[in-house]
Amino acid sequence: MPEYIKICEDAARAGGAVLLDWSDRFSAREKGPSDLVTEADFASQDIIRQRLLTAFPDHAFLGEESEIRQIDKDRPQWIVDPLDGTMNYVHGVPDYSVSVALVHHGRILVGTVFNPVSDECFTAARGAGAFLNGARLRTSSVRNPADALVAMSFAPTVRRDSPDVARFVEALETCQGLRRMGSAALNLAYVAAGRYDAYWTTNTKAWDVAAGILLIREAGGAVRSLDGSEPSLERPRFIAAATEELVEGMRAVLNRVKE
Repeated sequence: MPEYIKICEDAARAGGAVLLDWSDRFSAREKGPSDLVTEADFASQDIIRQRLLTAFPDHAFLGEESEIRQIDKDRPQWIVDPLDGTMNYVHGVPDYSVSVALVHHGRILVGTVFNPVSDECFTAARGAGAFLNGARLRTSSVRNPADALVAMSFAPTVRRDSPDVARFVEALETCQGLRRMGSAALNLAYVAAGRYDAYWTTNTKAWDVAAGILLIREAGGAVRSLDGSEPSLERPRFIAAATEELVEGMRAVLNRVKE
């Protein structure tokens, strides 16, 4: 495990260095409505993949920009988002990150979320705790949604009659405050660090959230699907929160909306 986490952090930092290097010279192009992609995505993923598979050539690799889009059921697999928060990156907003995690047989073993602008590196290893630049992390002690600062994610395009908008309204009326930062990985890292109290999503992918889920659990928090079950990386729709009580409270708020 120590070797895994060392290489995981090294790869995330290498990807982040690439993003900083490209930040003043990339050209953005349309990938889809409100979803921009840059050459930096691919350059970051290439160096991350190189670092990981040089160290562990028998491992599988799944990146946001990869042609392979499935989770490997047999081999250890690195799950990578080389640039989480692309819209922020394109517009010069410093809230973006690199997310790297290792998964085997459905268990997240290690994870790193790295913000290259702030040089904040969030790391976790299964059973060994979560850390920010070497300092141990703990989630907050908030138990009630009314006392919680909560983050959430919308899809790149969302209709006003979407269940996600209805859930946002329910939470807006109930929680102390809401944030939409634009990076799912950083949202989760901030819950682990006690900056946010909870986060929910119904539209992310495995590479957005794998590392962050481990961070929260190793920092003492809880993660549940909206129906209360164990969340699936193949279709991550879940609530992550500082405490079990807050997860259940947020489930009650969000499940007022029926799909």
